[in-house]
Amino acid sequence: MRRAVFLDRDGVLNRNVWNSATGAYEAPLAPEQFELLPKVAAALKLLRDASYFLFVVSNQPNYAKGKAAMETLEEIHRKFEMLLTAEGIVFTDYYYCFHHPEFTGTCRCRKPSPYFLFRARDHFDVDLRQSWIIGDRVSDIACGRAAGTRTIGISPLTQSQTGADCIADDLWSAAQIITYCERASIPDVLAAST
Repeated sequence: MRRAVFLDRDGVLNRNVWNSATGAYEAPLAPEQFELLPKVAAALKLLRDASYFLFVVSNQPNYAKGKAAMETLEEIHRKFEMLLTAEGIVFTDYYYCFHHPEFTGTCRCRKPSPYFLFRARDHFDVDLRQSWIIGDRVSDIACGRAAGTRTIGISPLTQSQTGADCIADDLWSAAQIITYCERASIPDVLAAST
């Protein structure tokens, strides 16, 4: 069976952008707003070279909320893929949930549901116990825990807040944790990080 790293997108792989209408940092609403965070490409290469399959698992409710057309979200995704391809990085698959419970009702795919992780397990023969999820929200960590993966929260998340196995400053730090666990006793590493 194969190992994988499941990654949230906004705030982990790319910058969130200021939305003056809501007064909050949110997912980009236009392709020109989409920008990878520093050292993301290097982190993904590190994980790829350690033989992890890479998956994006992301809640993208802006279509359900009426903030963006589906065509715009597809354009943002194409820019994302283009930036990764330019760095020689190919994801195994992308899993987006376009629902929101307040606008479209409940669905089976929105995190913290582990639906997409189970889908990757079944379609790509992924061993979830040997896999990781990295995210910047409580729902990301809950998703991974429900699926049986190891979990890394991106700061300012805390272990007490999420129950994550580890906390990292950014994706580069998270990738280093994962690859270090390859070379060391995983229980000892996780215990030392708490």
